[in-house]
Amino acid sequence: MKIVTFGSGGVGGYFGGRLAHNGQDVTFVARGAHLAAMRNSGLHVESIGGDFTVQPVEAVEKASDIVAADLVIIATKAWQLDEAIPQIQPLIGEKTVILPLLNGMEHMDKLLARFQSSQVLGGLCRISVFIEAPGHIRHVGIQPYIAFGELDHSKSQRVEAIRKMFSALDGILVEVPEDIHVTMWEKFVFISGTSGVGAYTRQPIGAYRDDPEARQMLIDAMNETAAVAGARGVMLSRSLVADTMKRIDNLPYAMLASMQKDMMEGRPSELHEQTGAVIRLGKAVGVPTPTHQKLFEALSPLEIKARL
Repeated sequence: MKIVTFGSGGVGGYFGGRLAHNGQDVTFVARGAHLAAMRNSGLHVESIGGDFTVQPVEAVEKASDIVAADLVIIATKAWQLDEAIPQIQPLIGEKTVILPLLNGMEHMDKLLARFQSSQVLGGLCRISVFIEAPGHIRHVGIQPYIAFGELDHSKSQRVEAIRKMFSALDGILVEVPEDIHVTMWEKFVFISGTSGVGAYTRQPIGAYRDDPEARQMLIDAMNETAAVAGARGVMLSRSLVADTMKRIDNLPYAMLASMQKDMMEGRPSELHEQTGAVIRLGKAVGVPTPTHQKLFEALSPLEIKARL
């Protein structure tokens, strides 16, 4: 299987690196110093599950340098998707499969507007990982988890082939859910809440989950996102937020959401694709989202400054 990882930061670098290290044919699309380091000295992954290096690395700056692909893993930041789609398009043949591992939900609408529904899977991952330095990925928390499935809930040979490929990697939890839409929204409930509240408090997850006021804000934010999902016909468990809080209480104290980390370090973030998306999707179905609105208004000046 010819695999292209479009976006070779934390998520793309880790999962693409694991596949390449296991002998799969992986080409990374990267740029700048990260691309140069990968070409010159390989891709180094420092992980709580064991360090490894991929060398040599097949890496290109432009997807147009690649002839074709069987599987395209999209692991860019959600706000980079509009720029990525035209570059991805030439790679997509009749049997190419697109597996998005982005935060948010609106990216699915964008992908389905540009590609055939038969070419796009639903997908998500859970991992705490980032670029430590050019050519160096650091996995600091959460056992890696990846889930994917057909959007029409059908069983397919291609999904089974991808499942087997990822299942061959030690230490990664792999799931093909009965309803990938539900699983994607479950993650969105978690990530939109922790990203927004984490960026708002500028505290690690262990600090704000233990603060009564911040904890209630987190619960309120997650309940709002879950209500939006329900209004859109996605049947989440009634205990989802309570169950998610139990999981949050067991996460490493120092963990930071990727959006939070970007904002705290002055970089452009996924504020519009996470907090902003909950607000937009809520308005579309008549669900109020006052907690997310409060977070968005407080964080917007930081986002504007980062993009100047």
